[in-house]
Amino acid sequence: MKTWKKIVFPFALALTMAVGIIIGNFFAMRSNIGATLGLFRSLGLDKNKVSQAINLIATRYVDSVDVNTLTDNAMSDLLATLDPHSVYIPAKDLQSTNEQLEGSFSGVGIEFNIQRDTILVVSVISGGPAEKAGVLAGDRIVNVNDSAFVGKSINNDRVMHKLRGARGTVVKLGIKRARRRKILDYAITRGDVPVTSVEASYIIAPKTGYIKVSKFGDTTYSEFLTALAKIRNQGANRLIIDLRGNTGGFMEAAVKMVNEFLPKDQLIVYAAGRAYPRTDFYSDGRGSFPNMKIAVLMDEWSASASEIFAGAIQDNDRGLIIGLRSFGKGLVQQPFEFSDHSAVRLTIARYYSPSGRCIQKPYQRGKDQNYERDFVNRYLHGEFFSKDSIKIQSKEKFKTRGGRIVYGGGGIVPDIFVPLDTIGVTPYYRRLFDSGALFQFAVHYSDQHREKLKTFNNWKAMDEYLSRQPLANMLAAYAEGKDVPKHYYYFMISHQLISQQVKAYIIRNMFGDEGFYSSLNQNDVTVKRAIQALQR
Repeated sequence: MKTWKKIVFPFALALTMAVGIIIGNFFAMRSNIGATLGLFRSLGLDKNKVSQAINLIATRYVDSVDVNTLTDNAMSDLLATLDPHSVYIPAKDLQSTNEQLEGSFSGVGIEFNIQRDTILVVSVISGGPAEKAGVLAGDRIVNVNDSAFVGKSINNDRVMHKLRGARGTVVKLGIKRARRRKILDYAITRGDVPVTSVEASYIIAPKTGYIKVSKFGDTTYSEFLTALAKIRNQGANRLIIDLRGNTGGFMEAAVKMVNEFLPKDQLIVYAAGRAYPRTDFYSDGRGSFPNMKIAVLMDEWSASASEIFAGAIQDNDRGLIIGLRSFGKGLVQQPFEFSDHSAVRLTIARYYSPSGRCIQKPYQRGKDQNYERDFVNRYLHGEFFSKDSIKIQSKEKFKTRGGRIVYGGGGIVPDIFVPLDTIGVTPYYRRLFDSGALFQFAVHYSDQHREKLKTFNNWKAMDEYLSRQPLANMLAAYAEGKDVPKHYYYFMISHQLISQQVKAYIIRNMFGDEGFYSSLNQNDVTVKRAIQALQR
């Protein structure tokens, strides 16, 4: 979750600057200035005072200031006095923020990692411009537009700035490829690169399908339908939907997905706010999977649209919720964009599950630190390890369609609680993870052994091969060169976990997310519990 910047100016100044820029944007966007002035008069704000304050800061302040930066800070501070999810997005961040939920962006279509101050192509997105041009996984980008692009100054933001751009524009890449002495030159025409939200779909157990959904975006519903059809054609009549770590997105996508599993005229969700009249969403009876058995996996990061989906399944007694209590975000945001291409995402309503509960956890306006400490408090209270330790402040009871008692005001409480798996988690393992050494080694190993790894036709064969390799010891030696010294006692405790993690990330580099989850889920206690529950 985002940590709000500290307020650097008194609130009055923040409000003045924020309103000033809003006025400026309204003037630029509207011809009806009188209506705009009427709006601010109705709020009791004097446009002259606002303009004077902006001019005073720009022309008389003791030091020179960047008024745009000042305005961005003021807008962030202004929104921070509301709820924890109303946010201001500066113009420079809006495009990348929107791309997370849109179906595509314009670029070359690679996944990369910066290794030894050089851009390493980890994978090439299928159907993207780079694949069509002939770029291969394992290539190193050393030149961009005829200029060297290596060294300690490169970072993820700079790389994306260079490689992304308007559709139809050309970027020239100089590629260093293994066993080739000369630099290979490619002129790649940027095009649409798909942003997927269904990361994996496969048969995980007899007649049991698994679908991993990472977010709820523009294309999530269509991707979800494709995944459902795929596993049904492979004989699945039971389904695990993994929403762990899914922080949400578009409510409409969640509603459409739930609709696939419900009979006609069952309430999915409703939303209401002060200026947002109650709006109900019902199933239309056209869903293709009304009888498929369902288990939904949740954790403390599952939020927003994920909770809409899980709440509808739980309140309609349609399936099982398995894992940990979800985040507890029951607020609806709507984006409003300004003429300078900055935007606010303003909370306009609360949403309610079919039983009538709002799962938004408590917050105090303008006090995000307490809100963000909720995870720490859950951990310290023992909630991640015992269902009896779950505490929800709201005691108001609601009933599911079948009469079961559920509670609002603090996320979705699972039907089957699975404690946090900490086997093998030691301070040494955390250092490997937090330092990035684990991920970097997986990329390094994949690069060094690419020819051998390319001989495997599927993730399972590669998994069996990697299981026989001393990956944990190799990682420990690699990490020592990254200032993560080996701790022998903790290494022995974490050995199996380290091996499993490294193996899964190497497979991901060669077979993508589906191979990654297929390997990782073999030892996932929550997934195993879901398989058992569905089979019973």
